[in-house]
Amino acid sequence: MAVDSSPPPVNEKFVKTLNFIEEMTKTTDLVQEKVLAEILAQNARTEYLERFNLGGATDRHAFKSKVPVVTYEDLQPEIQRIANGDRSPILCSYPISEFLTSSGTSAGERKLMPTIREEMDRRQMLYSLLMPVMNLYVPGLDKGKGLYFLFIKAETKTPGGLVARPVLTSYYKSEQFKNRPVDPYNVYTSPDEAILCVDSFQSMYTQMLCGLLMREEVLRVGAVFASGLLRAIKFLTLNWRPLAHDIATGSLNPKITDPAIQERMAKILKPNPELAQFIVGECEGENWERIIPRIWPSTKYLDVIVTGAMAQYIPLLDFYSGGLPQACTMYASSECYFGLNLKPMTKPSEVSYTIMPNMGYFEFIPHDDQAPPTTRSVSGVPPRPLVELADVEVGKEYELVVTTYSGLCRYRVGDVLRVTGYHNAAPQFKFVRRKNVLLSIDADKTDELELQRAVESAAALLREHGAAVVEFTSYADTSSIPGHYVIYWELSVKGKAPGGEVMAECCLAMEESMNTVYRQCRVADNSVGPLEIRVVSSGTFEELMDYAISRGASINQYKAPRCVSYTPIVELLDARVLSAHFSPKAPRWTPERRV
Repeated sequence: MAVDSSPPPVNEKFVKTLNFIEEMTKTTDLVQEKVLAEILAQNARTEYLERFNLGGATDRHAFKSKVPVVTYEDLQPEIQRIANGDRSPILCSYPISEFLTSSGTSAGERKLMPTIREEMDRRQMLYSLLMPVMNLYVPGLDKGKGLYFLFIKAETKTPGGLVARPVLTSYYKSEQFKNRPVDPYNVYTSPDEAILCVDSFQSMYTQMLCGLLMREEVLRVGAVFASGLLRAIKFLTLNWRPLAHDIATGSLNPKITDPAIQERMAKILKPNPELAQFIVGECEGENWERIIPRIWPSTKYLDVIVTGAMAQYIPLLDFYSGGLPQACTMYASSECYFGLNLKPMTKPSEVSYTIMPNMGYFEFIPHDDQAPPTTRSVSGVPPRPLVELADVEVGKEYELVVTTYSGLCRYRVGDVLRVTGYHNAAPQFKFVRRKNVLLSIDADKTDELELQRAVESAAALLREHGAAVVEFTSYADTSSIPGHYVIYWELSVKGKAPGGEVMAECCLAMEESMNTVYRQCRVADNSVGPLEIRVVSSGTFEELMDYAISRGASINQYKAPRCVSYTPIVELLDARVLSAHFSPKAPRWTPERRV
């Protein structure tokens, strides 16, 4: 569906909000200076800042000359003390209210990001900016509803009693979300009872059922990530018959046992044979092309993140939506909410985010700087300074460093961003990738070291069969829903090749070795499919090297890639596959127990 890219007249309802965005972006550096001073004044008496002898200083020079740039591993001892129940002002002068669990991992477990209650208001503020911006490009969104597939995930408690959970789970369970004021621009088809149901099947079923019941009111369809929306469409392809039955009879599927959902749906669900027959007519032919506009004909755009690793899902989204625009509205993480897309209807390949300078204090490591950033001189050579938000250069790439009100100081987030331009005095960034992430299907993030360890763990099973892994690479296969990891193995075999049962056990051994986020995606979220090992013929990786050299790679510096995505290389590997094997069951997973 074509969307007029020229902004219509500004809705009076949003003038104040849009003026706020303009003010923040016109005074970016002044706002950043103020934010840093506020953070340093607030946390001046914390154990962490006091060790750097700031002496109460709140200026940039003192901060940047004395406080080091750090990673999660650097802060882990302090974070663990807080998790264990130490309530003294270690990182932040305000009480840590909970931990937000990052999709990244440390030693195989989710990272714990400290947060304070006041941060929820800051996050809510950023959410409030999204619709005023979207209304500039897609007017009339107050005339219908949004079909969003939103879910909470498992949470746990630290030994000290603090809740540890994903940032969106924290938001959906917050009073700010549950008691949000009625706003015609932000009406969802999904009832809160379904969003807050921890059982993923019951939650998805109810949200899809409500979306079908209100199909003519839906103006936008979305999920947090592209992979989440595709899982919802896959769910429809597998469950349209019971959904149609519920709509025809006005009765709720007996698999939906959550009392809160049952009570809410009793008020919503009424017999509608005509709608049920329509759904049967659209689905029974198993033709899923353009299924989104066919069932929800007033949909103006998809609201999903399709940047970074999610870009691999764009072709499937186009298939199901008939090419509807894909709006990426916001840039956020567990550490901090950063900013928004001021031109949300641009093509996914052109998406840029404007970091709002009031959300935290932001610095940037030039990505061409291979030396680790430091605030101290090494061997008499002055360290290369980090770049301020207002001073980044268009066309250059940087790693993001953040200082938050919750106590993270000069923390390396791990996101690599490219500056694409400026809005007033605020730079706009394209998300390039997560630093060091090799494979990703959904919330999972697997780096090269984790993959290497998983391969070694599985390869140990081959020894008693006289086989060994000569070389390997990997591929994130998103051609099916959910996507899954494909690991290509070239084997050295003495005698008979290992049988299918042995290879299946190798698949499971790899999954058992993966980090907790991957295993949660497999077991609890069903957002990643069983891992697959494809055994390729002898000499395949030599062919891969020959191909790379023919394209200009140096024979002296060549090493086999640990992950591939370039289509001709994937096709070369697939053409040499001797056998394919899948993990026979899900790996073990339980919510992390912090000790």
